[in-house]
Amino acid sequence: MIPVTPYADKTVAVFGLGVSGLATAKALAAGGATAIVWDDGEGARKKAAEAGFEPTPPADWPWDKLAALVLSPGVPLTHPKPHPVVKKAHTENVRVIGDIELLAETVNAAPAAERPKIVAITGTNGKSTTTALIGHILNACGVTAHIGGNIGEAMLNLPKPRRGAVYVLELSSYQLDLAHSLKADIAVWLNISPDHLDRHGGIDGYVAAKKRIFRNQTHDDVCVIGVDDDRSQSVCTEVVAANGRRVIPVSSGAALGRGVFAVDGVLFSSLDYKAQEVGDLTDAPALQGAHNWQNAAAAFAVAHTFVSQADDVLAAMMTFPGLPHRMEEVRRIGNVKFINDSKATNIEAASKALAAYRNIYWIAGGKAKDGDDPAALGLLTPRIAKAYFIGEAAGAFAEAFENVPQEKSGDLSRAVAAAAQDALAAGSEAVVLLSPACASFDQFTNFTVRGDAFRDAVLAIGSEANGAGGAAA
Repeated sequence: MIPVTPYADKTVAVFGLGVSGLATAKALAAGGATAIVWDDGEGARKKAAEAGFEPTPPADWPWDKLAALVLSPGVPLTHPKPHPVVKKAHTENVRVIGDIELLAETVNAAPAAERPKIVAITGTNGKSTTTALIGHILNACGVTAHIGGNIGEAMLNLPKPRRGAVYVLELSSYQLDLAHSLKADIAVWLNISPDHLDRHGGIDGYVAAKKRIFRNQTHDDVCVIGVDDDRSQSVCTEVVAANGRRVIPVSSGAALGRGVFAVDGVLFSSLDYKAQEVGDLTDAPALQGAHNWQNAAAAFAVAHTFVSQADDVLAAMMTFPGLPHRMEEVRRIGNVKFINDSKATNIEAASKALAAYRNIYWIAGGKAKDGDDPAALGLLTPRIAKAYFIGEAAGAFAEAFENVPQEKSGDLSRAVAAAAQDALAAGSEAVVLLSPACASFDQFTNFTVRGDAFRDAVLAIGSEANGAGGAAA
């Protein structure tokens, strides 16, 4: 745990008591603050009470004594409209912040020689894989790295700050909206495409929230920026012009005069303006596909600032196990692979998986995101053998892919059964792919629960299916 000492002897309100909210309350208490807590959900309030906190509704808070309101990232800050507790905080002139701000203030308060390094990663897609990959490489190479934020541990549950350690933090736009003092030693921007538009009032608000990752950096800091989309190229140009920070462009398809890039899966480094081959990423089982090559390029750019030997960085990449629910191979039955890509909650993310495989029996659908158009995947339809649509968006997907063999399966279990039967009967190399291109909230609590349901359904396929396609592996 990271005790939040800058708020010692002060009163701080915490609204939203999920994993990060409860960790925040504990960290504030450990740092000597008085934490007043509330959540609209009865279950969350019960867990807080079991942890020793007395939930108090905002109407009863001592607003005139609050040093800050720590808001859960899931609570609307500005759009579609501010949550009532946010409006009240503004009326009472109380700062609204997030747990990343508490971490940043705590690190900034430490003597410079004792501060850990902060590597912050954002982007529309790939940030979880890149965050986990950076942490894996650093730890494998003997650098103490702690992974948290929007992945794994709540930020304030990480070990106490100490010299020589590195916090590797995945940061969503929601979290960055609540950060003011964050100073990333290395800020990583992977890509940008329309997402969470309802929460940010449109694409401009979304981009502005993401760009907060560069806030407070100085000429001693590093920016790693993906340049494979037009908006990110513009951001790179803007950051280069802003001040003397070291900017490292990365790409998964274009050779760069300076930076890190992959061409046809081969990773190159031109950090010294002379391109040198690092290694072949197609040999890394958890880093398949062009999108993962960009993730790997970004991870290499970060890791190489801590680990001098490029061969050591590459060797660590090859042992990266990948992430659950992100192009995760669940099982192979004969010639058929079953891939869990439940984390693909938007069109752009699903396009990465569809581009990585062929002869796909594709399971898609759920709760569509504002601004997403299934027709944007049209160029990838030759890779799809058949589609199985589920959830609220099934009709829209069926219409967008009317020229693709398909069925409306309704729910995930029926889709898995039908896709497995069809793929195994075909007798050729095939992939049953769950890459929904939608949020899960119409049928599941979150994408993790959806991915677990897919995994369970695949693992339940019986021996009769094995006989159709060979032994299970």
